[in-house]
Amino acid sequence: MTLLDAPNTAQLGTEALTDDVLGDLNAKFETSSAGAIVEWAVERFHPHLCLTASMTDAVLIDIATKVEPSIEVVFIDTGYHFPETLATLEEVRRRYGLNLRILTVPPTPVPVWKSDPVNCCTPSKVAQLERALVGKQAWMSGLRRDESASRRGAAIVARDRRGLVKVNPLATWSDLDVEGYIADHDVPVNPLLRQGYLSIGCWPCTRPVEDGEDVRAGRWSGLDKTECGLHDELVR
Repeated sequence: MTLLDAPNTAQLGTEALTDDVLGDLNAKFETSSAGAIVEWAVERFHPHLCLTASMTDAVLIDIATKVEPSIEVVFIDTGYHFPETLATLEEVRRRYGLNLRILTVPPTPVPVWKSDPVNCCTPSKVAQLERALVGKQAWMSGLRRDESASRRGAAIVARDRRGLVKVNPLATWSDLDVEGYIADHDVPVNPLLRQGYLSIGCWPCTRPVEDGEDVRAGRWSGLDKTECGLHDELVR
């Protein structure tokens, strides 16, 4: 059975994704290219499908728009992004002619990263993702297993807490895979990467990574926190 012969969950409903079906899909996708995984997701769910992007790089956007140029790309503007991140957003928008949806977080009198830094991402990111996923059947992210210990068991295809299908086409990729793809395809990257910011979030909670640290060590440094909550399937 080929990837495109797999169960058509867009037609049958996400309830068709039993644990056995998810297991079968994940086994098949372990040795599939990211492009083939995106093709499966587009075939099954487009236009009820979106891709979330942090603008660390545009690798998944480059792959996905080659499959379906009109795929919706979601960027959550928390109000606290580095200027370099917003500049990368504009560069990527122009480069790919994106069907881009920017969700803006309303400002508060006291910044939440000051008043409640551990839970800041709930209103700033998670609530905006909920808005983005209204009417969707599936969504994709650039999450990779080798980014941190908390992501090592990430599935390529999973069911999130909403019952939607979550697809991580780059889950099996290494840092070298990403670097090679960027070089081969001239993919835009956030200039902060060259300054040691290997995982880029909001400026109040992101620092450069030291030698020997994992990719996401610079996120929420000093706090009892490793994930923002967008990838809830990792912590259930």
